[in-house]
Amino acid sequence: MGLLNRMGTIVKAKTNTLMDRLEDPSETLDYSYQKQLDLLQNVRRGVAEVATSKKRLELQKAKLAQSRDKLDSQARDAIKSDREDLARIALERKTALDSQVGGLDLQIADLQREQDKLEATEKRLSTKIEVFRTKKESLKAQHSAAEAQVKVTESLTGISEEMADVGMAVQRSEDKIENMKARSAALDELMDSGALEDFTQSGDSIDRELAKVKAESDVELELARLKAEAGK
Repeated sequence: MGLLNRMGTIVKAKTNTLMDRLEDPSETLDYSYQKQLDLLQNVRRGVAEVATSKKRLELQKAKLAQSRDKLDSQARDAIKSDREDLARIALERKTALDSQVGGLDLQIADLQREQDKLEATEKRLSTKIEVFRTKKESLKAQHSAAEAQVKVTESLTGISEEMADVGMAVQRSEDKIENMKARSAALDELMDSGALEDFTQSGDSIDRELAKVKAESDVELELARLKAEAGK
């Protein structure tokens, strides 16, 4: 169970990390804003429905009021005609209509209170949504700026790393060239001192020394001849 729990925790952590990378703050803000607009639309629809129901009851009440007024007029006419029986019937119907009108008044009052509540909710929600919209646009702008800054920084970092690699390569090249120069100079010194034999020349070191002595002797003889010719 402990191993399974740890594995579950690791999977959740990796999933959250992946979701965090995939999540676009701008899209999240726009989605939240749209959800709030949908809620506001529902509230407005509710206001319209309540107002419609209230209007329907008010029209019904107006018709009942007309019927009641007509019954009242009929009762008066019946009394004038000494038809108390008809007057009683008209008044009974009028009383029934009065009861219905009273019930409609209560329903209309309830709907009016509900409409007032919904309208107040709509105003508060509209204000909150407008504040959120302003903040949303500000956050999106900040996110875009930060994202651009990150890209620029990453590009500069990449260039810096490349330049560092180039610098190291140049340094290695310079070191190799200096080493080769030093080695060449050392070999020249060894060649001049005779420590290293030049196998490109014919003969061994003794032959070369003898040739050198002969060359020097020839030079001396040629010099003496030139002096004799000059009378010196």
